[in-house]
Amino acid sequence: MPDSGSGLSLKSVEEAFAFLADRIRRTPVEESQELSRSLGVTAWLKLESLQITGSFKVRGALYRLSQLTESERRVGVATCSAGNHGKAIAYAARLLGVRATVYVPRSVDDAKRRAILGMGANLVISEFDGYDDTEEWARREIAKAGLLFVSAFDDDAIMAANGGTLAREVLEQVPQASTFVLPVGGGGLSGGFSFVVRESVPDALLIGCQLEESPALKLSLEQGRAVTRLPAIETTAGGLEGGLGVRPFEVLRSRIDRVALVSETEIFEAVGWMLEKHQYLIEPSAAATVAACLRGKVGALGGPAIVVISGRNVSVQTLERILAARPRGASA
Repeated sequence: MPDSGSGLSLKSVEEAFAFLADRIRRTPVEESQELSRSLGVTAWLKLESLQITGSFKVRGALYRLSQLTESERRVGVATCSAGNHGKAIAYAARLLGVRATVYVPRSVDDAKRRAILGMGANLVISEFDGYDDTEEWARREIAKAGLLFVSAFDDDAIMAANGGTLAREVLEQVPQASTFVLPVGGGGLSGGFSFVVRESVPDALLIGCQLEESPALKLSLEQGRAVTRLPAIETTAGGLEGGLGVRPFEVLRSRIDRVALVSETEIFEAVGWMLEKHQYLIEPSAAATVAACLRGKVGALGGPAIVVISGRNVSVQTLERILAARPRGASA
């Protein structure tokens, strides 16, 4: 069975896919006529924003916690998250009867903070704005407490479930797709997704989308090593801020074809565009793929495209700020 060199395999993806079959939603794909015209190829939105907990992260959380030993279940787990992974871990832990502690940056979106608490997890807010500083501190605290740390991305089971099962689903829904536009944060989605697609569609075009001010994948490819830490930046797209995981990079380094970098302003425009053209609320981190497409940053595409929409978790206050920041005369 092919593997990635990181411990990720098609077998682990199939196991995760089977496990999740009756536990999560099979999220829809929707053709976007306007995006198709803009890109010059038929484009579909993969609406993982309609997933349980509001993002793809529930795939990895459920599958990873299902692998806990009895002693790990008794003691409980802990994680660090920009928000969506923490919410997913809280959901999975409640479902499985496991205690969970979630560490988040102090800049975490209020909607995500409230959701984590609402699902019964213990929430610890760090004194740092950035994800990387928060995780470094959280790992020390978690080690002191003797809890199992569940990474949001640098974990083979997380990659298999988050990105791997998502790709498996997409390929069943739109088998003719040959271009895939993905958001890239720590690499849990993009690593698993690119691994499965490259095995199934060898000639596929895989494009990763990141923030201009936090381009961990681009820097990692240039340096030939995973850039795991970056300076904190102020952004509403917290899921894209920070470094890249070592395991995801080992997958992505030979599978990703292009990296598209977008600005905060372009992300704001894309959030508004999705509301206006498709009537879907998406979060800033999820809007990076749409922004890259609208601004022509994905480059020339040779075939039908899947544009992954990864989540919808954003507070009313953040949404109001995004919409208020749009240039006058801009379409929503």
